[in-house]
Amino acid sequence: MGLGIKKNDTVLVVSGDEKGKKGRVLSFEPEKNRLVVEGLNIIKKHMKPSKKYSQGGIIEKEAPLDRSNVMLVCPKCGKPTRIGNSILENGKKIRSCKQCGEVVD
Repeated sequence: MGLGIKKNDTVLVVSGDEKGKKGRVLSFEPEKNRLVVEGLNIIKKHMKPSKKYSQGGIIEKEAPLDRSNVMLVCPKCGKPTRIGNSILENGKKIRSCKQCGEVVD
């Protein structure tokens, strides 16, 4: 898949129930092509009391979104954009904004 969305990137949801909302990527699973965005796609999970959740009850947490439903927000121009990949003269791979051409990394 190459270089794409990474942890701590800001993304915009472009389809689904959370369409139009922005958030920071908390985790990304490239093998499943899914990512967790802070404060979005909240689900309620019923938990038994355990060492981690001594009280138990209903826990609210973020559920993963599919990679195809989000777009990276360029930190320079602030627009949602596709990601371009290029290699510098020293051999380092970089991500660039397709809107303004600036380096994202």
